[in-house]
Amino acid sequence: MPVYRLPEDKIIFPDPRLAEEDGLLAFGGDLSTERLLLAYSNGIFPWYNEGEPVMWWCPQERFIIRPENIHISHSLAKYMRKHEVRMSVNRDFADTMHRCRMKRENAEGTWITDDMEKAYGELNRRGYAMAVEAVVDGEIAGGLYGVVIGKNFFGESMYSDRENGSKLALVLLAEDLKEKGFHMIDCQFHTDFLESMGGGYISYEEYMEMIDR
Repeated sequence: MPVYRLPEDKIIFPDPRLAEEDGLLAFGGDLSTERLLLAYSNGIFPWYNEGEPVMWWCPQERFIIRPENIHISHSLAKYMRKHEVRMSVNRDFADTMHRCRMKRENAEGTWITDDMEKAYGELNRRGYAMAVEAVVDGEIAGGLYGVVIGKNFFGESMYSDRENGSKLALVLLAEDLKEKGFHMIDCQFHTDFLESMGGGYISYEEYMEMIDR
């Protein structure tokens, strides 16, 4: 299948069902708020390395967590009973995103570029992105950020500074989203960690039904 080059003067995407087997759909364009909102509304997201054109992805098998299906292991539940745990929302979006960047940059590398930080910061200012952190005994333990459209949360990245930090942030987010009637947490790609937290595959058709609702 061809990989489409996006025009610079129009905010459009090809049919997401034309994505390659690995999910790659198109390249080019920019990270404007309007383009990002159109992308996420169709299950498309940017993922690329510094110095490359923006690469746009849309896997046809979607890996998600339904908030009501979040899995809390016995050991994590015990940890939560032992400590004072609370959720912080949008404490400092830019800082949360940058912490995610630094954790990955210092390990396997990261796709969170300066342009990405600027673009998602603008999404947050317009009410379309959110950062969540777990605070344990008064100290930030870990967090995550993502895009919010309707009743769907599109997860982007997470970090841990203390034991169970990212797990707690995800659990607290899921519990909050469940209370608010959200349909899903989009995980973009499968990982063993996300599967252990309750993630599973759905078809692109079912995924888009959730977004349309």
